[in-house]
Amino acid sequence: MQLKLALALVLLAATSAAATAILRDDLSAKDQAKVASVTRPATDFSRPEAFEAMPAGAATVLKPRDANALSHPSANLSLDDQQRFVVGNGLFRKEWISAPSSTQASDGLGPLFNARACQSCHIKDGRGHAPANAGDDAVSLLLRISIPPNGKQQSAIDAGLLTAVPEPTYGSQLQDFAVAGLAAEGQVRIAYEEFPASLSGGETVILRKPAVTIGNLGFGPLAPDFMLSARIAPPMGGMGLLDAIHPADILAKADPDDANGDGISGRPNMVGDGRGGLTIGRFGWKAVQPTVEQQTAHAFAGDMGLSTPILADHWGDCGEAEAACRSMPHGAQADFGPEEVPRDLLDFVTFYSENLALPARPNSGNTTVLNGKKAFYQAGCPSCHVPKYVTSRNAAHEAHRFQLIWPYTDLLLHDMGAELADNRPEGQATGREWRTPPLWGIGTATTISGEAGFLHDGRARTLKEAILWHGGEAQAARDSFAAMQRDERDALIRFLESL
Repeated sequence: MQLKLALALVLLAATSAAATAILRDDLSAKDQAKVASVTRPATDFSRPEAFEAMPAGAATVLKPRDANALSHPSANLSLDDQQRFVVGNGLFRKEWISAPSSTQASDGLGPLFNARACQSCHIKDGRGHAPANAGDDAVSLLLRISIPPNGKQQSAIDAGLLTAVPEPTYGSQLQDFAVAGLAAEGQVRIAYEEFPASLSGGETVILRKPAVTIGNLGFGPLAPDFMLSARIAPPMGGMGLLDAIHPADILAKADPDDANGDGISGRPNMVGDGRGGLTIGRFGWKAVQPTVEQQTAHAFAGDMGLSTPILADHWGDCGEAEAACRSMPHGAQADFGPEEVPRDLLDFVTFYSENLALPARPNSGNTTVLNGKKAFYQAGCPSCHVPKYVTSRNAAHEAHRFQLIWPYTDLLLHDMGAELADNRPEGQATGREWRTPPLWGIGTATTISGEAGFLHDGRARTLKEAILWHGGEAQAARDSFAAMQRDERDALIRFLESL
């Protein structure tokens, strides 16, 4: 979608109450009315809504909510697609090794990298975590780095040709591991400041604020104006369904100038579509990637130093200033194609990532859960964590088409306040803005990994801590939560744990 059209749609959405009813081009007027009805916000909290227990529609799996809860294929895949999923799963778990190696088609790691396998960061397809203590490893937390853009570079960012200006030596991401014979770029060092947050009824919660630095720099000093942002790996479930949300339904919720005066002013991060135009960013903590394929290719390049047809540099994020890195051998094999991860392998991993399922919600009708849902609505959380959508009839994959889904996100950027700011712009996102993270599956987080963290840098160890860090546009919702009676707060947490 071109920028002018996108901005026109945003403006129309912000000024027209009927925007949703006229923007979707995949629905008849009759179907549009049905979609508008089924996605209307809840008003009755005495019982669950129709199909609420199936967050991913027909893709939802009826499997135990155990340590493998986010690792199953979508329930509505064909037999052939289930086989594609299995192959992609094998590649997602595969540990890559450095080149040259007798194990062809598995080498090419690095030379600089953060992990040897996708699964190392996305633990059992769930979320990563921050180091618990100074000196602990940071395998599922990485550091984005960049420098402020000059005028020409800002024009490239505005045009979607660039998301941020790489740090001159270390590129766009710090790699804290390296192949034999090469120094790593540096080591993540983290320290925490703890302080209390008071809630009504005398309850106190201890919050921890991370201070992140880089030690043991391997290639000289960083630029004096470098910016960094710590990011944990997000969960993988439902990515293909997020990709299938119709653009009009995202833009219809944008209100960049807060025209309705509710204090919420979400806006899309318009990013390059790879064809010279702009489109809606949907993936990543600041929504800088427009598709699952793009997200996957950037992870191969940045996290493991592997080339793909989309990002063909065999040395990944290794910059020209890191000559020792670029002199290392790569893993591209003539028999398999010009990249270390050729097209067929990239497609398998992308398909796997698009079709990881969400588990059903067996407790959606529980009285406490319903009370928590009511408190969630009363606090104003659905203003950003939009509960439900009906996906596009024109979605690329049949399994994702015309599904009622419950991701609890608007996929828009929001100012989350000074305390959560990383002060590092990315794409059109400012240093205070973050994409609303989907909440579906969040109740399985600590079942999948007891170390799972919440928020972009994993600082929150519990859902309660995560809510109490909300600021900016979410300050009113945070304060409402803090002012609730304790049983209301507990019910709201119970609702989140049911998702």
